[in-house]
Amino acid sequence: MSRHPLALAVARGAVAGAVVALAATAAGSALAAHFARRVVTPSRSRPDDATVLAVHGPAGSPTAVVLRESPEALAPGRYGLWLAGGAGHARLGPVLERDGGTGRGSGPATVTREVVGVDAGELVPGPARWDGAYFAGDPSSALGLAHADVLVRSDVGDLPTWEVPPPPAGGGGAPASDVWAVLVHGRGATRAECLRALPVLHRLGVGAVVPAYRNDAEAPPSRRGRYGLGGTEWRDVEAAVLHALARGAREVVLVGWSMGAATVLQLLARSWTADRVRAVVLDGPVLDWRHVLDHQARLNRLPAPIGRYGLAMLSSPVARAVVGVEDPVDLGRMDWVARAAELHVPLLVLHSDDDEYVPVEPTRWLAAARPDVVRHVEFTGAGHCREWNVDPDRWEREVARFLLDHL
Repeated sequence: MSRHPLALAVARGAVAGAVVALAATAAGSALAAHFARRVVTPSRSRPDDATVLAVHGPAGSPTAVVLRESPEALAPGRYGLWLAGGAGHARLGPVLERDGGTGRGSGPATVTREVVGVDAGELVPGPARWDGAYFAGDPSSALGLAHADVLVRSDVGDLPTWEVPPPPAGGGGAPASDVWAVLVHGRGATRAECLRALPVLHRLGVGAVVPAYRNDAEAPPSRRGRYGLGGTEWRDVEAAVLHALARGAREVVLVGWSMGAATVLQLLARSWTADRVRAVVLDGPVLDWRHVLDHQARLNRLPAPIGRYGLAMLSSPVARAVVGVEDPVDLGRMDWVARAAELHVPLLVLHSDDDEYVPVEPTRWLAAARPDVVRHVEFTGAGHCREWNVDPDRWEREVARFLLDHL
């Protein structure tokens, strides 16, 4: 099977020529370096991107919210809405009504959505921030699952971590399972992204460890404060695996979203704890960073040679200081379509056909190359890592079915 389209293979073969041509152009070099730095630089600011126009229902118990129309406000499924600069939070359900606002003087187009609940603050008209994570808080406050806040030691320092012990079997004192899960959120997200997976794991009797990792807002930074795109973060996941083993796990299931999926796969390839991994669940995974970054360069309307030069900078020891990374980012080492033969544990990969950030094609190629170990479940119309949001019953059913086959 051809792992990549011919055009992509030809483009990769032309990288060296593009780099030479661009090196002679100061503007091209600066633009490529800017693109590469953005890829590995954590974003600390999360600006408001939604507008609440009206709130319906009793004071203190709203039933619906009217939002200015946007692609996010119209998205199917359930989502979170941060209020008052992050001080408040509401959970929103499906779209109830859409008003196109096309008439002259009729005001902006609006979307009315169900309000499932307000977790903190007050839902009032004003700016807000859309969030695909849906839940906010911690496992206890968001889901009613007992948990402990612990610190897991990694080479960068102490990582804030949620520990959710497995429920006892049959009401007795012994845990229901000696398999625990380690959950890893995606780039720019927080541990809250992982909350959606905890109920189904708990029902299966599986305990969970949910760590922050280096360069998260709540975790220690790396020396240069840059992402390794999974190439450095796997050490933090290894520390979480060791914590789960110390707490009584015999084996672990790894669950990762987006860059968290890339991180999980690096642990499989590079950590001595990989022999304790029973199975892997990936959601919207980055399986080949070069493919993803090619796509991102096109989205940002960068000329293809400049995008390619940016990728070369990420991997170059010479350009390391320009990009700001501690070590060159080995993108080839993170191409799991090319490395498909090395996979040795069962993988469930959930991915939407319209993922706008991490295209689905590498998932399809990997599933075709390794049907013996990869179960690919494709969603429609969910976007990036919002498969659960759009169809939580299907997401949980597929995860439960897969884990029951491999626990």
